[in-house]
Amino acid sequence: MYQDSFKLKGTVRLVLTDADGNVKEDRTVENLVTTAGKGWITERMVGTVLGVMTHMGVGTSIQDPAAGDTALIAPHADGRQALTTSGGTQVTIDSTDDAVEYVATFAAGFSTGALTEAGIFTASTAGTMLCRTEFAVINKLIGDALTITWRVKAAAA
Repeated sequence: MYQDSFKLKGTVRLVLTDADGNVKEDRTVENLVTTAGKGWITERMVGTVLGVMTHMGVGTSIQDPAAGDTALIAPHADGRQALTTSGGTQVTIDSTDDAVEYVATFAAGFSTGALTEAGIFTASTAGTMLCRTEFAVINKLIGDALTITWRVKAAAA
């Protein structure tokens, strides 16, 4: 009997740079694909129009991600940025690796403070949250920029 195991796995790369572009921090953490995110994927497979992932948000909670999360626990007041990539599109699809990559940059002057959580959403406010992660504090100063690259891969469980 053939068994297929399928899992969505995400990794999140966080790169903090200063005003001169010098890298202050560069780390990679794992994430959780939420129950709502899995539902969004399933609905998209049958053609239901639910919108696409368009924004990434950051916050300040140290609460561990849970499957039932539908929003960041403590979102930053100006903590949502539109997704971008170097090519100007919202996502990059790597069909050879069965992955989707989302990128957002929190520029100088935005989302400053002790950041500890992030998520991907279908809207600039509210919307469906695909993934959430929690990480050790990144202290983003007013002149710093934080680029988050989020890679969600379909993989064997």
